[in-house]
Amino acid sequence: MARSNSHKGVRTPWQVTRSVWYAMFLREATSRTMGDRMGWFWMLFEPIAFTAIMVGIRSFVRGDRLVVNAEFIPWMIIGLMGFYLVREGMLRGMGAIDANQALFSYRQVKPIDPVFVRNFLEGMLRTFVFLMFIVGGLMIGLDMKPDNAIQAFIAWFSLWSLGLGAGLISSVLATLVPELGKVVRMLSLPLLIISGVILPLGNLPHWLLEHLMLNPIPHGLSLLRQGFFENYQIIHGTSWLYLWLCILVMNTLGLILHLRFSDRLKAK
Repeated sequence: MARSNSHKGVRTPWQVTRSVWYAMFLREATSRTMGDRMGWFWMLFEPIAFTAIMVGIRSFVRGDRLVVNAEFIPWMIIGLMGFYLVREGMLRGMGAIDANQALFSYRQVKPIDPVFVRNFLEGMLRTFVFLMFIVGGLMIGLDMKPDNAIQAFIAWFSLWSLGLGAGLISSVLATLVPELGKVVRMLSLPLLIISGVILPLGNLPHWLLEHLMLNPIPHGLSLLRQGFFENYQIIHGTSWLYLWLCILVMNTLGLILHLRFSDRLKAK
């Protein structure tokens, strides 16, 4: 009888991992939403301010005339939300290991755990903010209702997964070589420009577009926007297959890096 009771008390690896993730999620959520009184403000204000600035200067660049079959303001808001989802997954993944270094003294906690938890939390927060933008846009008369909700959801999830892959890779590289973390942060602004967030890429020369479409983010943003605007003319060469190949490759590479350098990441 004593032996059977001892077996019942042993937790499976999945139960241990789930407990670790749950505890870290509560810790990260408290820190993210309550540690900074301005946290929620900046999550809302950043896209609002950026959109307002771009709308203010669109008369000079005539960006609204370059978007086919979609209103310019909703088009830009959707692009910004999708891009921030990927960017924050990548940037917050970089600091996850250093921020939780003290927890690695516990055998159950692995360096990959805070990266997963941070990406999940960031995705949940960004999804909530995006829904607030959709509801707010509909209330003031913007065309923010998705024409194909299923495609919009799958594209949003794809961008979320892409951010996870980027976060897994950047978390290892930035921890082992801190200078690389600075380079990644510097590249976030140029990445916003070449991903078609501000202005559509479809009017660029074909030879240049071929190179820019090696970046998977424009694929995800085009498919997300098409989910909201049924007749939206997506960028030539946009592909679900290419997007998900990049997602699978990046996540696989990130997992391999974590397995290979787990001990070094703990020792940092």
